Amino acid sequence: MRILSSPFLFLQKNGFMKKRCTWCENTFEEYERYHDEEWGVPVHDDKTHFEFLILEGAQAGLSWSTVLKKREGYRQLFADFNVEAVAEFTPAEVEIILQNPAIIRNRLKVAGTVINAQKFIEVQKEFGSFDKYIWSFVGGKPVVNAWENMKQVPATTPESDALSKDLKKRGFKFVGSTIMYAHMQACGLVMDHTTDCFRYKELNGK
Repeated sequence: MRILSSPFLFLQKNGFMKKRCTWCENTFEEYERYHDEEWGVPVHDDKTHFEFLILEGAQAGLSWSTVLKKREGYRQLFADFNVEAVAEFTPAEVEIILQNPAIIRNRLKVAGTVINAQKFIEVQKEFGSFDKYIWSFVGGKPVVNAWENMKQVPATTPESDALSKDLKKRGFKFVGSTIMYAHMQACGLVMDHTTDCFRYKELNGK
């Protein structure tokens, strides 16, 4: 009997291991679970949109794995991502948050989160929900791509450019096009799982 040189190859060849997007392979359990259960799933809940607005902004200049490891810290310190509560944070409360190593202690990012909460509420009032606003940039339905590998996936698109430009005009902070494209990927406005990933078929019903 021919023996495969690698147990990993044997398991994958015989369907015992799921093929994932390469960005989360050989990482850590929480990272894989995020990929398997959240990344690319269409979000229509304002609280989740606000959560990812905070987390993606915190990621600027850092890796997503760094942010993901501190996600629970952000949940605890930012009122379980309650936008109304965060919008009312005082400078004194911001100072207390900045002393806590459970999050990324960047003054501009933390202060920007409070501003973004205030602007988020303004968008909700204008459009009825942030969800309705953000989905308008992709015509109300996910942009389904068919990338064969992660090298083909863009960092920005015309849609993320337009979203970023509009958010900046409204006074949001840390909402560059790259950050907002990451938000669009995370919240399912675009489908960027590669075609060989098991989630691509699951999310597209194929």
